[in-house]
Amino acid sequence: MPAVSKKAGKNKRADDNQIAQNRKAGFEYFIEERYEAGLALEGWEVKSLRARRVNLTESHVLVRRGEAWLLGCNITPLATASTHIHPDPTRTRKLLLHRRELDHLIGAVERAGYTVVPLRLYWKRGKAKLEIGVAKGKKQHDKRADKKERDWQRQRERIMKNAV
Repeated sequence: MPAVSKKAGKNKRADDNQIAQNRKAGFEYFIEERYEAGLALEGWEVKSLRARRVNLTESHVLVRRGEAWLLGCNITPLATASTHIHPDPTRTRKLLLHRRELDHLIGAVERAGYTVVPLRLYWKRGKAKLEIGVAKGKKQHDKRADKKERDWQRQRERIMKNAV
């Protein structure tokens, strides 16, 4: 059993398996459902993921013709990548999901205001997994309310810390 850090309140080993996180998605969308999807990757992409050279902030998921695709995800190739291939950092990557999950995503996307966004990329049993979420866009007043709530939580923590 790995040691638990009291300061972070999380398992240290849980942070080791995370590759990248899309923090912008939590601010821009209400996440209603989450799914775990595999990724169809090339060898140089796996090496870059191990070096954590990936950016999820500008990426999005497209569901077309019964398949899910990850667009706009930037995986920067390592300098030591093979010389006989020409890597494309922002190529479209196929997401691997069960048929039932794909059907559910297709139904969710066809509803008004819903989209599928990538949330985080992590390792699970040696394989790269992408957590995707069915999300609805936030309005400007919702974003302001969330920011106000975060600021209040931070202030409350400071007050509680100083009181003890």
